[in-house]
Amino acid sequence: MILTKAYAAYDQKSPLAPYQFERREPRPHDVVLDILYCGVCHSDLHQVRDEWGGSMYPMVPGHEIVGKVIRVGSEVKNFKPGDRAAVGVMIDSCRHCANCQSHLEQYCEEGMTGTYNAYERDGVTIAQGGYSTTIVTDERYVFRIAGSLDLAGAAPLLCAGITTFSPLRFAGVKPGMKVAIVGLGGLGHMGLKFAHAFGAEVSLVSSSASKEADARRLGAHNFILSTDERQMKKYRSYFDMVLNTVSANHDYAPYLKLVGMNGRMMVVGLPSKAPHVEPFDLLTNRRSITGSMIGGTAETQEMLDFCAAKNIVADVEVIPMHKINEAYERMLRNDVRYRFVIDLASLKNQ
Repeated sequence: MILTKAYAAYDQKSPLAPYQFERREPRPHDVVLDILYCGVCHSDLHQVRDEWGGSMYPMVPGHEIVGKVIRVGSEVKNFKPGDRAAVGVMIDSCRHCANCQSHLEQYCEEGMTGTYNAYERDGVTIAQGGYSTTIVTDERYVFRIAGSLDLAGAAPLLCAGITTFSPLRFAGVKPGMKVAIVGLGGLGHMGLKFAHAFGAEVSLVSSSASKEADARRLGAHNFILSTDERQMKKYRSYFDMVLNTVSANHDYAPYLKLVGMNGRMMVVGLPSKAPHVEPFDLLTNRRSITGSMIGGTAETQEMLDFCAAKNIVADVEVIPMHKINEAYERMLRNDVRYRFVIDLASLKNQ
């Protein structure tokens, strides 16, 4: 067994604290990763505080994981010790359903296995995440990271990156299309970068006027203040696609009205309350609302390769492990531009 240092939530109210546990020895198809950086996703906070229900403790969060391969199983084909590699939101799936066979493992008919706070396929072992020094995962769910990418900046690509890349690809975003990104946070800033890189005319929609300068720096051609009725009316029925990244409770109606003929609003944010939708807003322009959840293994590797070719990484603030509880409080205040990333060297040296 592999002794692993970590930070864990021991219950839903206590601060995260040091924790040790054992990872399994590598099986024939397993890759052992020395974790160098792990991004901090807002879903980590939701699950630590049991805001979605079903949280299991002690819990080691973290699913934006990058590092170096230190061991491989006897049957591993695509990795060797010393390779830069990554693990994202899932570490397993049934592998035999139609969706898994199509490399859409995130939609596994039996349910994917999350990187943490989930039972592994044996139904007994509880998966633990990337706020730790090592991880052991089947190579199907491990990804190559090009040497040209900054590792700290690459970590959030494994969730925030693929979560926005996938719906933009699904919608067929290409030069000449008009795309609006709603919300400028961890997800929104990656959506801006990708939509711009795909050649679209990109607009950022935000309730905060102070976000305009950053929006334009990140690739927005236009900035729309959602609280300004005049601006929102100007762009009514203008966009081929609206990517809604907002997780706070909000009304979908103002953003649906921005969608043009046969367009769609793609939703990746997770409000705690079901949003209200007016049927007339859907009937107008034959609009649709489509959800999207991360991406499958093939698409995640495609996204990482695209990022290497275009030199796209997240805007990050690197923190030591012991600052995680402070980072959570700052996330609640939206005091991060735009993703915290933990330097795991700080944990290894404790």
